[in-house]
Amino acid sequence: MPDRSDLCFATTNRQAALKAIASESDAVVVIGSANSSNTVALEQVARVGGCPRVLRINAADELPDDLSGTVGVTAGASAPEALVEEVIARLAPAEGVTEVTVTTEDEYFPPPPELRELLRAVGSMLGFLAGGVSSGRSDPAAEDRSVSAADVLDLLAS
Repeated sequence: MPDRSDLCFATTNRQAALKAIASESDAVVVIGSANSSNTVALEQVARVGGCPRVLRINAADELPDDLSGTVGVTAGASAPEALVEEVIARLAPAEGVTEVTVTTEDEYFPPPPELRELLRAVGSMLGFLAGGVSSGRSDPAAEDRSVSAADVLDLLAS
């Protein structure tokens, strides 16, 4: 697991982006748990930033039907991207979505040594099963920065 200090970048970046849009939003939807200090902080940032209506939700079906105008959407650091997409789809913005980027997140958390060894073993086994012929691919553990965790989980599931 990353150190607690390694997670601060996500919280800091989301708060900075929210500060940039809160005063221009008619409402802000914060996705995340009520017992998450990150989510509570996002709610406070939106209110202090001048947004007249701030809602915290756990799921898209918790959205009220009376939201209108410019609706900002943000999420706690642990909220899955799929949930954010569900909320945006449910809002069905008539004039589209504008993504506000204040900071580009490019943090890198390398897999633990055990997983890197597993990746190497799987690569070796695939080479062996292919008749000992190199597939031309380099060490999969060395390429972990270019592969998303979601892609790895999808591959393992199949």
